[in-house]
Amino acid sequence: MLQRPVPWPNDAKVACAITLDMDADSLVHIHHGENALTKLCTTSMLQYGPKVAIPRILDTFERYGMKQSFFIPAWCIQNYPHTVEAIVKAGHEIGFHGYIHEAPNQLSADQEQHWMGRSIEIIEKHTGQRPRGNRAPLYHMSDQTPDLLVKEGFVYDSSLMGDEVPYILKTTAGELVELPVSWATDDWPPYVHCADLDYQFQIMPPERAMEIFMAEFEALRAHPGGLWIGVWHPFVSGRLSRWMRVEKMIDYMAQTGDVWFATMEEIARHVQSVRADGSYDARVDTLPYYSENQVPTELQGKA
Repeated sequence: MLQRPVPWPNDAKVACAITLDMDADSLVHIHHGENALTKLCTTSMLQYGPKVAIPRILDTFERYGMKQSFFIPAWCIQNYPHTVEAIVKAGHEIGFHGYIHEAPNQLSADQEQHWMGRSIEIIEKHTGQRPRGNRAPLYHMSDQTPDLLVKEGFVYDSSLMGDEVPYILKTTAGELVELPVSWATDDWPPYVHCADLDYQFQIMPPERAMEIFMAEFEALRAHPGGLWIGVWHPFVSGRLSRWMRVEKMIDYMAQTGDVWFATMEEIARHVQSVRADGSYDARVDTLPYYSENQVPTELQGKA
């Protein structure tokens, strides 16, 4: 049922990446500015990520012999350098996730270019290499983001939701591998409840949330060649009861013998390789999708 199944290494049916967006308390600052200073409870909740959850997560990955990808705003890298140092020392990938979790599609082209450049410098300073992948904060990629990423030498993006398999974003500047995500494997809807962040969802028990995540996984096992990406946040999925359930998930996935666990860069490089040797015919999306307003004047604002 997948139109373009990817031939994964070792005949794996599914490529899996458990990615962590370590936003920490950048979220309360970008939402509230000066008033963030008074949001002590929310700040403490968000700081749980770098202070408590990340050591727990790194321990799990070490025990399973896994290397994974972390997307971290540059502000967080500056403010939690020891946490980032531990992630890098363990051999994990650090991707670009904005400066302080700002929305790229709310910035001018010059502003986006400036803050992307500044963030890349910070990432390179703290990790020893430039980032190869991007995840736009809250998936809010702008129409100029892909071109900027290509010009800065990025290999892949992971902000769009157009397939269950990787595809190519073609821009005037070049190409990126798109590693698509889905709200169905994002931990925000089942777990996040915080008035200060304007999200007050009903909190699900870990087993119920995992039903949703694993439904996506089992569909991909049944129709091999797809990509399963967990978009999880340390302060959310790193809570003890939830992370205990994640470890059970990893056990199960590994025991199926159907999974290739990899970093996002490894997955993107593999896609480039099989595309180059002709064994994978990737879909190509030419950007921008639209260059002008598609709504007739008399229908504008009638949604």
